[in-house]
Amino acid sequence: MGGEFALIARHFRPLAGPGALELSDDAAVLAPPPGRELVLSADAMVAGVHFLPDDPPDLVARKLLRTNLSDLAAMGAAPLGYLMTVSAPRATPDAWFAGFAAGLARDQAEFGIALLGGDTTSTSGPVSLSLTILGTVAPGEAIRRNGARPGHGLWVTGSIGDGALGLLAAQGTLPDPTGWLADRYRLPRPRLGVARHGIVAAALDVSDGLVQDVGHICRASGCGVTIEAAAVPRSDAARAAGDGYLALCLTGGDDYELAMAVPDAAAAALQAVAAAAGVAVTRVGRFTEGVPQVTVLGPTGTALALTQAGWSHF
Repeated sequence: MGGEFALIARHFRPLAGPGALELSDDAAVLAPPPGRELVLSADAMVAGVHFLPDDPPDLVARKLLRTNLSDLAAMGAAPLGYLMTVSAPRATPDAWFAGFAAGLARDQAEFGIALLGGDTTSTSGPVSLSLTILGTVAPGEAIRRNGARPGHGLWVTGSIGDGALGLLAAQGTLPDPTGWLADRYRLPRPRLGVARHGIVAAALDVSDGLVQDVGHICRASGCGVTIEAAAVPRSDAARAAGDGYLALCLTGGDDYELAMAVPDAAAAALQAVAAAAGVAVTRVGRFTEGVPQVTVLGPTGTALALTQAGWSHF
């Protein structure tokens, strides 16, 4: 197959953007657009942890890129480019790399982004992937986690719980007759353009579970939040799984939806922006005075006792 450099030329050079210098140098050279600030984020994915070892390589690539795009969406940033590291066993067939690159090409076209560089290595362990994404915002307009205030509404995009249930479906332990849940696990939908400066006071993407991730906003902002479990939007497929999975939907993660603190005066503006983007938004709670903790109220108005708040990487 010609070794590492031939593999790069065959599969990854066609993905390179102008700043990548055709992947022929040690680093990319990139000038950010005039009057914009850079926003950078990095995420890793490991086979058997973040995706199933037999998942199609094109979907693995798209999930890798989209989870990073979701971080930009939470900051109110627009995509610019990305760096990527791929570590795979030596026995990985060339067809896997071809499918992986095809998935990247598809989403590069959809989201207007290009590869800037990275590295390829062999490993004795499972496939391990890392991606660093670059985006831009207007100066001072990056949306952070520390802007929530008591009285702000807690809003979420899309539906919550599909990612965690989708893993069970992909593993064959939960019925998924339409394939909706497994698809949501394998292919997140980054909500770019929904979180806007001047409308959203604080935001993050729901990667490790709604309860745990909203807790990050609380701690950064110095306030509490009350979530109404009955208001949390669940897809038809998630509701069909039954209320026995409600706690998993609230804490399971892998949704890559946005959780946002929004003043009531800006709620209509958020709904208008989301409608223009074709994304549903739902108010599911309210930020409160007091200690930075998350309280989840059940249908009867009493606090739910959750055994865990979300996914832990260690």
